[in-house]
Amino acid sequence: MDGTGATKPVESDDSQATMTATTEATDASELVGRDLAIGYPATEEPIVECERVVVPAGEVTALVGPNGSGKSTLLKALAGQLEPWAGGVELDGEDVYAMGDKVRARKVGLLSQEREEPGSLTVEKLVQHGRYPYRGFLDGLEDADRSAVDRAIDLTGVEHLRDRPLTDLSGGQKQLAWVAMSLAQETDVLLLDEPTTFLDLRHQLNVLETVRTLNADRDITVGVVLHDISQAARYADNLIAMQDGEPYDWGPPAEVVTEELLADVFGVDATVREGLDGPEIVPRRPL
Repeated sequence: MDGTGATKPVESDDSQATMTATTEATDASELVGRDLAIGYPATEEPIVECERVVVPAGEVTALVGPNGSGKSTLLKALAGQLEPWAGGVELDGEDVYAMGDKVRARKVGLLSQEREEPGSLTVEKLVQHGRYPYRGFLDGLEDADRSAVDRAIDLTGVEHLRDRPLTDLSGGQKQLAWVAMSLAQETDVLLLDEPTTFLDLRHQLNVLETVRTLNADRDITVGVVLHDISQAARYADNLIAMQDGEPYDWGPPAEVVTEELLADVFGVDATVREGLDGPEIVPRRPL
């Protein structure tokens, strides 16, 4: 927020120049939402309203904010899974909601919190489901599909679980298997809704390191909802801080993570100091 107490725009002139430069320097894809009003059939008012929001090409963007701030709702809309009441979402200038389902699934992948648990499947079979955009209904796996499945299993460290049914796995192991399925989809944009849920700290870091590796090695654009703002500040190039269904601020972690933001958005009295891997947060007390 500025000195008048007004919420900063999601996209400033400087950030727009940065994003334009990024787009010109990479073949990665960029997601843009404009004039969004997003809700559900059971809601009378929009859950999220946003004039403009960008997931920049070739970068990792983390959505942060308290429970109920609209992070997951915004992510679904950007993924083409929840059509906005107003406004639109574009992927490299193309309307996401005008794409066919399989075309969109090759370009934008979403790992949602809301999913059915096919307990009888093995980890390998679950990961193979990530290849559905590339296959006909009755088509078997081809070499490219098997290679993608193997890469995803290796990247997420679940090789030792490959033949285990999901019913035998812990919550954290299941989560890693679902992340592997998303990676096997090999999309241009990967959107992850709280992928570190149920994971211990070691596996949380493994998932986030995997996301960074994918971003760096394959130029994948990533949007990820994270509860831990310290981890978001460390692993993301950009943060979108959500408050009451609207973006409060957007930009690099060093600019967004401030003591004022922690107080206004998270209701926490904390000290923010510069660390080796980005801003470090030392919470003192709830407000």
